[in-house]
Amino acid sequence: MNAPVAGIGHNGGPTLEWVRPKLYAAQQAALFDSADPEGNPARYAWIEASTKAGKTVGCMAWLAEQAMLGGGEGREYWWVAPVYAQAAIAFRRMRRALPLWVQAAVNKTDMTIELPNGAVLRFRSGENPDNLYGEDVYGAVVDEASRMREEAWFALRSTLTETRGPVRLIGNVKGRRNWFFLGCRKAEQGLTNHAYAKLTAYDAVAGGVLRKEEIDDAKALLPDHVFRELYLAEPSDDGGNPFGLSHIAACVEPGYSENRTVCVGVDLAKSVDYTVVVGLDRYGRVTGMERWRDSWKVTRAKVIALIGKLPALIDSTGVGNPVVEDITAQCLRAEGFVFTSRSKQMLMEGLAVAIQNRETGYPDGTIRAELDLFEYVTTRTAVQYSAPVGYHDDCVCALALAKEMHRRLYPVGSKAVGPAGSTRVSPWVGGEENG
Repeated sequence: MNAPVAGIGHNGGPTLEWVRPKLYAAQQAALFDSADPEGNPARYAWIEASTKAGKTVGCMAWLAEQAMLGGGEGREYWWVAPVYAQAAIAFRRMRRALPLWVQAAVNKTDMTIELPNGAVLRFRSGENPDNLYGEDVYGAVVDEASRMREEAWFALRSTLTETRGPVRLIGNVKGRRNWFFLGCRKAEQGLTNHAYAKLTAYDAVAGGVLRKEEIDDAKALLPDHVFRELYLAEPSDDGGNPFGLSHIAACVEPGYSENRTVCVGVDLAKSVDYTVVVGLDRYGRVTGMERWRDSWKVTRAKVIALIGKLPALIDSTGVGNPVVEDITAQCLRAEGFVFTSRSKQMLMEGLAVAIQNRETGYPDGTIRAELDLFEYVTTRTAVQYSAPVGYHDDCVCALALAKEMHRRLYPVGSKAVGPAGSTRVSPWVGGEENG
């Protein structure tokens, strides 16, 4: 990482060599190598990080490099922190980190550093979002995003419209009810042009930034939920999750089960949602998952191929009902399930019992992300279960449908036991073999 990455110059002056500071592997991957679900460089990288994991240093290197390589006369590159004092800390650290020859001009009052190519690094506060509007910004870092007002992010995003500048959003985990946490979940679910990464204290230990003894000491002294938020970047349970975050984590396994699939759950897409198909083995562990968006014609054919002769429960609510009729005509052991407020409550409470009793298992990734985000709200007449507005719960619904079919097949119940095996997707494909 100490190799030169390019040259910079100013007004026809001499070309100067920029050398990227040395970063540990996880820093490099999160900040410089971030890719969206299609494998393209992500414009937006969302990074949840533990305290002292090197997120600030890594973002300083990233922002400086953006300005060095893409900058020009008067082009602005911003560092935005929740309050002035935090922006000032980053400004001072950047001044200490950059070689003097890179700092063509420094304005301590405005907290700006002009580079030899004319680009400007500017350090701003998000305390008054109205002060962020108006400028054209070519690249930005949102620092301590979990503690920043959402309106400041809206304002900063507007400054990137003309330039299509990239952004790195970094912060500690602070509960589950802030815009940064929810944005990370969207990125984690596979939003185009977005990437998600997590940097924990143990990543920093592996990278030589922190000492393991210090992390062990913090773990011994701090309450468990505090330690998990600060050092493992795991949110505390705000009480609105019906499954329990610790129970969700306890069911995570190294990969998909390689046992034979015995039943399937299908959640059909509606408008912007995904169609999701989940298979379970005899012990309730996930054997594979498919998740896609496509026309009803393609979806119908793909679901039929995935189910084959297996018992399956399919969401037949609303517009999905005619599709389910076509599917069940060919997959004789499949049946529809209509979601109502009451039936969804029954379904989710059954899944909650299975998770809390470890009667299911799934790999880390999209399923867990949706389970973590899922919530319930008690109203005067019922308990409503869903993802927050604007987020997906398709994987949760498909898993719940599969678990309900599993319960019908094995009413006594079976706890997930044994190692999960290696990761693979759609092991039930090929209807002739899955009966």
